[in-house]
Amino acid sequence: MRRRTLLASFGFAASGLFLTRGRDQLSRWTHTWTAMPQLTEPHNMPPAPFERLADTTLRQTVRVTAGGRRLRVRYSNAFGTADLPITAAGVALPVGNQAGTSAIRPGSGRPLTFGGSPSVVVPVGAQIVSDPVDLPVLAAANLTLTTYLRDGISTAELTSHPGSRTTSWLVKGDQHTANDLTGATGSDHWYLISGVEILAGASGLVLLGDSLTDGRGSTTNGNNRWPDQLFDRLRDPELAVLNQAAGGNRVLRDGLGPNALARLDRDVLATSGARWLLVFEGVNDIGVAPATVTDQQRIAVELIGAYRQIVLRAQAAGLRVYGATLTPFGGNIYDDAEGLRERSRQTVNAAIRGGLFDAVVDFDAAVRDPAAPSRLAAPYDTGDHLHLNPSGYGALAAAVPRRLFR
Repeated sequence: MRRRTLLASFGFAASGLFLTRGRDQLSRWTHTWTAMPQLTEPHNMPPAPFERLADTTLRQTVRVTAGGRRLRVRYSNAFGTADLPITAAGVALPVGNQAGTSAIRPGSGRPLTFGGSPSVVVPVGAQIVSDPVDLPVLAAANLTLTTYLRDGISTAELTSHPGSRTTSWLVKGDQHTANDLTGATGSDHWYLISGVEILAGASGLVLLGDSLTDGRGSTTNGNNRWPDQLFDRLRDPELAVLNQAAGGNRVLRDGLGPNALARLDRDVLATSGARWLLVFEGVNDIGVAPATVTDQQRIAVELIGAYRQIVLRAQAAGLRVYGATLTPFGGNIYDDAEGLRERSRQTVNAAIRGGLFDAVVDFDAAVRDPAAPSRLAAPYDTGDHLHLNPSGYGALAAAVPRRLFR
């Protein structure tokens, strides 16, 4: 008892927890923003002349969820085949709290250090966490991360998150402390960054998904994906909403990025502060499987089995696991004349509703056309009959019960 009292008095950190002096609340490092690391495809590489990021300043904005007074940043070299040398980096608040801007609020900049050093080398396949920085950030605020790479990368393999729906800026030379970047080039992708953590009493809801959660169909720099709209709706100071989705991702087999079973440990179980997991993924598995009776029966059985595995592994790590029903794709290229893939979707949704998870979020019911349940409701459809517009993403956000996070 005396040891615990002393720890609380002096604010020692232990086992990832930090007992804040003079407060009853127990704070810990918790992710407030995430982006699933991916291997950058050739057409998503930084634009010329920045392909290898040599002598390049890279400025990016991200939208945090839960707020706090101290933060730290994670850089990822998960898919690099050579070491990633970061020369200098900093964090700041963007002018006007804008997403996708290259300008920062004067006086808000803070240098990032790594074990006290302004530079760091991220080994192949690894991630690096910065030292803590004192910078108060409000819930739902935008945050600017700036990185300077003097030497750049020595190979073409670059870790990124292409589906940022947010504009990043690149410029030659070291401008990482500048209030604005002179002559910068925009690119709607995130590079190198994978997470921002805050020291707070919040807990995280991790979202495992594909392009529907990554936000295809949402507005660039609008932060109106359904995870953004869910956080805006709940505005719970003790809840962080963490988007670990990627366009083209699948549950069973690699697509764009590792399959969900393979990345579960990295993207969910190793996410600091995670308390809940919501799985909304499987449409791509059904859609790319051949439209034959045998193949579709097999993919439905395999998907249901994979969900069981995700639940078992996440529950063993102490998470509550929720499943979202798969939304319609009638009229999309995934649709087939005999309706075999729709039959698979219905089979999978029946299993999700039937007790596979700790609770169910019925996204299917939220956005389907009542008159044609195999199709999206027209006001929510981007036009490709699979992805949702911001109104459709709002309908998904509205379908998530608040009681799941009590």
